Amino acid sequence: MFTLERGGIIITHAFEEKAALLAQELLPLRCISFIVEDFKIEDAKEVIAEAYKAEESRKTLILGAKNFTIPAQNSLLKILEEPPRNIVFVLLAPNKSTFLPTIRSRMTLHSEHEERQWTSLDIKLQTLDLATLFAWVKEHDKLKKHEAKELLETLFYHAVHHEKMMLNSTQLEGFEKAFKLIELNARFQSVLVMVLMNFLCEIKRAR
Repeated sequence: MFTLERGGIIITHAFEEKAALLAQELLPLRCISFIVEDFKIEDAKEVIAEAYKAEESRKTLILGAKNFTIPAQNSLLKILEEPPRNIVFVLLAPNKSTFLPTIRSRMTLHSEHEERQWTSLDIKLQTLDLATLFAWVKEHDKLKKHEAKELLETLFYHAVHHEKMMLNSTQLEGFEKAFKLIELNARFQSVLVMVLMNFLCEIKRAR
């Protein structure tokens, strides 16, 4: 069970607001927030340096981001497992899949999300053609990393629940590979083309 005394992971979209509320709840104890768009290795080093500053009473470090890079998470593993004396960590992220299993296994998780409301997409995968594919890719090629992940999740939901498609192994593997490529900072335009081409190829095979 999540408590402020022990810390943990909170799943929320409102990082800054949540961090401010937690700081109020923790008064008069010290609370330091690290809220960024993408939590990178340099952010992790700053957090670790702050954690090792000696404290007479409890100090809470709040880390919030839409995305935590894998190198940053790996660098935090040891200190999350064995925090310095009087140091408590609270991690804020939009979904639990943001974190590596090794991070999640070390921390209590609490979700503040209501059931997700899926965005409607203006694409029909069962009748996809090249012109539609490239127009749709061009429309979405400037997304940030967290936005790209959200669009892929929505596209997957759209295919399975709105178009009632039974995805084949190639299509499923395409989505899995796409998430990995986005994490590695691949161009989203190329990633999206790869995913959609798997649907286009299936249409051509079915004819």
